[in-house]
Amino acid sequence: MRHSTRSPLCLIGVMTVALSFSPAWAQERTVNFYNWSNYMAPGVLEDFTKETGIKVVYDTFDANETLETRLLAGKSGYDVVVPTGYFLQRQITAKVFVKLDKSKLPNLANAWPVVTSQLATYDPGNNYAANYMWGTTGIGYNVKTAARILGPDAKIDSWDIVFKPENLAKFKDCGIHMLDSADDILPAALSYLGIDPNSTKQADLEKAADLVSKIRPNVRKFHSSEYLGALASGEICFVVGWSGDVMQARSRAAEAKNGVEIGYTIPKEGAQMFFDNLAIPADAKNVAEAYELIDYLYRPEVAAKNSDFLSYANGNLASQKLIDPKILNDRNIYPDEATQKKLFVIQARDPATQRVINRLWTRVKTGR
Repeated sequence: MRHSTRSPLCLIGVMTVALSFSPAWAQERTVNFYNWSNYMAPGVLEDFTKETGIKVVYDTFDANETLETRLLAGKSGYDVVVPTGYFLQRQITAKVFVKLDKSKLPNLANAWPVVTSQLATYDPGNNYAANYMWGTTGIGYNVKTAARILGPDAKIDSWDIVFKPENLAKFKDCGIHMLDSADDILPAALSYLGIDPNSTKQADLEKAADLVSKIRPNVRKFHSSEYLGALASGEICFVVGWSGDVMQARSRAAEAKNGVEIGYTIPKEGAQMFFDNLAIPADAKNVAEAYELIDYLYRPEVAAKNSDFLSYANGNLASQKLIDPKILNDRNIYPDEATQKKLFVIQARDPATQRVINRLWTRVKTGR
């Protein structure tokens, strides 16, 4: 769900200039791509344009709801989009995607069966989407600050540090951010309470919202992309965020040599595993170009380049031979089997449940 060691505005600016120099064709070919903020390695789309002559018009979002609003309204103007699994499931039901013609996607032969089988939970038969990246929702923190606050031997390995107000309060002064995503935070709270994270019972959802409301006074900001830069710079010290974003913050801090060391943990009680996926809207105007772009992103060397830069695992098995070993062997990016067994996935909710969740989330954030 999710994210570059360059600011998105800077990256888009560079990209717009670079992509404007595509080869002259009798008729300019274009593909309109709507992706998550900070979710593409520099050079990938420029290389695609150089090779194919297809100009990429690249826009970004940082919430599934933003994408879904565009898709459900129709005439989105996009040819390739990147919904997360449980939104994909609901959007397939709403018939907003083209059924993939896999004969036009030969590189899908590189797909990782472990991931495609998980994705089939949302997209039976893998008919409408191909996994782009996947990751977990966990805890990111400033290692030195945590050691100063908790003591040098303390471990951050449990949701206790988040959901017990007296624990989280210890980090309030150095800055706490939390994803502005009910679909990430409330399931984590449900799981912590020993309740099915996919529960649709209003009483259960109220309990989760109440739990988050108790810690809300300690949270400086709910935002789904700003924490990457803030954690890397030392502006904040603690976040509930997406794995790859926290890893990118770690890389950015290391590049800056600013003395900030970032840690990430998948809590021992378990965490959400999410899948972000490439799909073609039913109203896409440049379908042939959309297939070319998706197939290009499924080349092993391209998928590896993206994983290396983004610090997210991808759904391309063949790419694993090419991924930097420090990424591939990092168990917070590619969890081991024991950790994977503790991960859960979120299902699409019915509209009535989603309205309840949205209302509760507004209440949590506003404190009213």
